[in-house]
Amino acid sequence: MARAGVTVERLTQAAADLADEVGFENLTVSALARHFGVKDASLYSHIRNARELRVRVALLALAELADRAAGALAGRSGKEALVAFADTYRDYARRHPGRYAAAQLEIDPETATTGDAARHAELTRALLRGYRLAEPQQTDAVRLLHATFHGYVSLETAGAFSRHPREVDASWAAALDALDAALRNWPTA
Repeated sequence: MARAGVTVERLTQAAADLADEVGFENLTVSALARHFGVKDASLYSHIRNARELRVRVALLALAELADRAAGALAGRSGKEALVAFADTYRDYARRHPGRYAAAQLEIDPETATTGDAARHAELTRALLRGYRLAEPQQTDAVRLLHATFHGYVSLETAGAFSRHPREVDASWAAALDALDAALRNWPTA
C-alpha cells in the first residue's frame, strides 16, 4: 500500500486488524509500517509512539464493544440483558482476539472517563439497573461481571476447556445463571 492516504484513522484500523491477526502483544510500529509499505519513521508523523498506537486500538475496541453492547441491551433488562451483554462480550473476544486484548489495556484515568471508554462502562452499569444495585454494590458487581467474562473468555480462547467433555456453551449458560442469581440476591450489608 502506498504512503498516500495514510491517516491516523487508517493506521488505527489497520493496527486493529493486524492485532487480530498476530496478537496485540505482537503489534509494533514496524509491523504496521510493513503493512503500509513505508518506513517506520513515516508513521511517526501520524502517531507519537507505539503506546499511542496501542491506546488508539484500545479505544477503537472499546467503541466497537460499546456499539455492540448498546444494540444487545436495547429493550432488555434483568437476566435477558445480562445474557445479551455477556454473549456480545464473548462473541467479540472470539472474533477479534487482538482488539479484545487491546480493550484490556490500562489507559490514563482522564481518557477512561470520557468518550467510548466511559460509554462502555456506562453500558455495564445500565445492565445492572435491572438488578437495582446501589453503590458500592454496583461497583462490586461491575468488577464481578468483568472478572467472570474476562476469565471465562481468556480460558476458553486459550483452549483450557477443551479437555473436558461438558460443552463449553453449557458451562457458559450455567455461569450466566449463577451470575443472575448472585445479582438478584446481592448482599447489602
